[in-house]
Amino acid sequence: MRYVPVGEGRYALASVELKLLPATRRVRAYLRWSDRGRSPARYVGEVGHETRAANLAAGWELARAKGLVGSRPLPEESWASSDAVRSVMRANRGKDTKPELRLRSIVHAEGLRYRVSSRPLPQVRRTADLVFTKAHVAVFVDGCFWHGCPEHLRPARRNADFWGAKITANRARDEETDRLLAAAGWRVVRVWEHEDPVEAARRVIEVVRELA
Repeated sequence: MRYVPVGEGRYALASVELKLLPATRRVRAYLRWSDRGRSPARYVGEVGHETRAANLAAGWELARAKGLVGSRPLPEESWASSDAVRSVMRANRGKDTKPELRLRSIVHAEGLRYRVSSRPLPQVRRTADLVFTKAHVAVFVDGCFWHGCPEHLRPARRNADFWGAKITANRARDEETDRLLAAAGWRVVRVWEHEDPVEAARRVIEVVRELA
């Protein structure tokens, strides 16, 4: 609900800016956004609360009441069920997740060195989260939703067919990745994001030291 139309079917994420008028001590609220290198602003009204947070909230209320901001329409080809869902999915980290960072920290503390977010086989477009080149061990930290964890996956209530097909495709890709790496002499270790990081790190360390 914080997007402002900027023309040609485009939308920009806006923010509320407060300006104090020294002579009168009145506070004015403006909408500001970025558009192709410019930072336009639009006056929305005066606010008179005691705190900055309350004045910012009042500025947003004024902007919405005047129809200056709203939700960004989804593209026709969008798979997300709402703009909020789409934003969450875009923000999902592809690497450096908390489970990955914790696993890497424990493994590193044990004296093992590895590459991060690297392709075990340069000619194959598969990226592992940790790659031990000398031992030929590739570690994947799999998210419970995206990779279909049997313990924690809950079927989506909206766009169920899309998400079901998406997760099935991800599982098939994981299996193919495992086969490709095994055929090239690599050992694959898969870790679910819900696993205890200490136990997961122990498994990784044992495999790497066995093969090093």
